[in-house]
Amino acid sequence: MDPFQKRTALRIGVVSFLLASLASPIAWIVTREAAEESVVALASEESGRLLHRFDSIDLSGPNAPQHAKEAAFAIAGGLFDIAEIYDANGNKLAESLTAEGDAVESLLPQHGAPRYTAASYESLKPSADLWLLRVFIPLRNSATDPKAAITGYFEGVRVIPAWQQEQIFSNSLAMALMVGLASLLCGAALYPVVVHLSADNARKAREVLESHIAMMEAMGRAIAKRDSDTGAHNYRVAWIASRIGEQLNLKSDAMQALIVGSFLHDVGKIGIPDAILLKPGRLDDAEMTIMRTHVAQGENIVGGIDWLEGAHAVVAAHHEKWNGDGYPRGLGAQAIPLAARIFAVADVFDALCSKRPYKEPMDFDAAMAILEKETGSHFDPDVMVAFQSIARKTFDRLSNTSEDEARMLMEERVRVHFGM
Repeated sequence: MDPFQKRTALRIGVVSFLLASLASPIAWIVTREAAEESVVALASEESGRLLHRFDSIDLSGPNAPQHAKEAAFAIAGGLFDIAEIYDANGNKLAESLTAEGDAVESLLPQHGAPRYTAASYESLKPSADLWLLRVFIPLRNSATDPKAAITGYFEGVRVIPAWQQEQIFSNSLAMALMVGLASLLCGAALYPVVVHLSADNARKAREVLESHIAMMEAMGRAIAKRDSDTGAHNYRVAWIASRIGEQLNLKSDAMQALIVGSFLHDVGKIGIPDAILLKPGRLDDAEMTIMRTHVAQGENIVGGIDWLEGAHAVVAAHHEKWNGDGYPRGLGAQAIPLAARIFAVADVFDALCSKRPYKEPMDFDAAMAILEKETGSHFDPDVMVAFQSIARKTFDRLSNTSEDEARMLMEERVRVHFGM
């Protein structure tokens, strides 16, 4: 199992466990309440039948107390252990208790004369092994019209026997376990689907990323060829810049932008005429003005392609200097994007240490002497501190490196920072 699959399994497992932990108690409560309501509904139905049988619905006549007593006596001992019947004014007409009802009557909350208009119930747990259900039912002559006048009240208490408590507990527990298990099974069923979809998305994203990087390399090589270069310079400066960025602990997005920007820093040169770009001698002022337009042209190129947008900082500011003497905007110090400040060090170091048609490569000490001299004027001092810690290893690694080797170095950093 690879790291992604482990993370996916862990996340789905945690979510499934949390869902089960939440859903199981809810299922327990819902099932228990459903059982209570079932008991209450059955008891209410039975009590209503007996009240009608003993003519104890309309409790306003002279025989009402006698009818109420007969009904209460008949109801108690069935589904209720306490049966109380009140008239429309809330006066108690009759009460009947079983032995169990008599034992628990003192534990019931006391209340005044009944005045409720809708049936309800309450569940009481006076002790761990004692469970009571108390119902409150307004009596009406019409069983179908809830707005009919109330003629009396019936209140009943059922002591839930141990066997029924066990049955309700078992049913509630079974439902809670079923819901919890279903949550876990759903998580297990979702895992391969999520892994497959994520792997497919990752594959497609990787293919898109690889095509972008291949296009980036093609653009970089095309520009290098126009500039009479082998293209190895672009690979080397992208690698050097990435190493400095790592020393500065740049985050993933910043590292990606730094690498792409470093590789395509001179992309605007594609719009410079060959007569200027390939001129062997020194450029005059007019030609230099045209040459410097490659920065603006590069900005236009990378600004029109979404996935190259991150390269803008380096492309736009790679000729700026710490003291503000650079171009095209004369930015200085912190106003220069950090990626461009990093690239400036990498670019000059590689240029000094590389063999060119017009010069031999400098040795390490000579190149570093120039960089250190320009620190604070051309280069950001903090970036130079970061570079100095890896400069010697960088020089040794790049000495006599071919274009293919430089490409491999850059691609290694690409794999690390682009998640390939």
